[in-house]
Amino acid sequence: MFLMVRRVRVLLSIVLVLVAGSVAVSAPAGAVIGGSRSGYGPWAVRMLVDGAPVCTGTAITRQWIISASHCFFEQGQPVADKRISFRVGSLDMRKGTTVRPLPGRRVDSAHADMMLIKVPPMKVRAARLATAGVRRGQVVRQYGWGATCTGDENACQSPVLKQSVLRVVRPDDPRCDGFTAPGGSDFCMEKVSGIPAGGDSGGPVMSAGPRGSETLLGVFDGSDRQEIAEAGEVSRQLAWIRSVTRR
Repeated sequence: MFLMVRRVRVLLSIVLVLVAGSVAVSAPAGAVIGGSRSGYGPWAVRMLVDGAPVCTGTAITRQWIISASHCFFEQGQPVADKRISFRVGSLDMRKGTTVRPLPGRRVDSAHADMMLIKVPPMKVRAARLATAGVRRGQVVRQYGWGATCTGDENACQSPVLKQSVLRVVRPDDPRCDGFTAPGGSDFCMEKVSGIPAGGDSGGPVMSAGPRGSETLLGVFDGSDRQEIAEAGEVSRQLAWIRSVTRR
């Protein structure tokens, strides 16, 4: 029930983003409004539907990508595998390599807005998964190719990877009402610099640290486009992730 209620809320926030064309799929979390261009992110993946960019994801092994579940639904129905592709291996999505999901190899979490997708082997550096939960006050980085403006977010999707800096706040912070639910798998963050928007959904929320030492803390799944964002917590889904990616 928690996941269903949250997915409805997330999809409602997406309507403003994906009104153009046939891509009514992704995006409460988009590109980074007011953020900065990223110079690093080998594990970041751009998701497209029918060739149009809609979401972001993270390579967590050579053959598995994690993203947000709601990115794979259109008007309540699953998006067919043949319509989906990913651009990997470059911070500029126009220069990356295209990979496609292996048929029938998508696994949806029952407890979080997360989807695991198996693809042919990728030549990318996979992200390390966090084994410990986030801490109140922890500064994190969120990455994506999403919208860089408010209004028509389809018109300002970034071709290059961007990032925002966010700070974890307590789950009962009143600003987080409607974003996280008691007992759920999400954590709430406030803006430090930049805020994710349409197109960033499913993208990595990473610990801050030297290149190569960061860990994947969360899967971004929504924001108010002003000061608050949320993400599903990876450490709380670690057993599920490991059981699926060992297949």
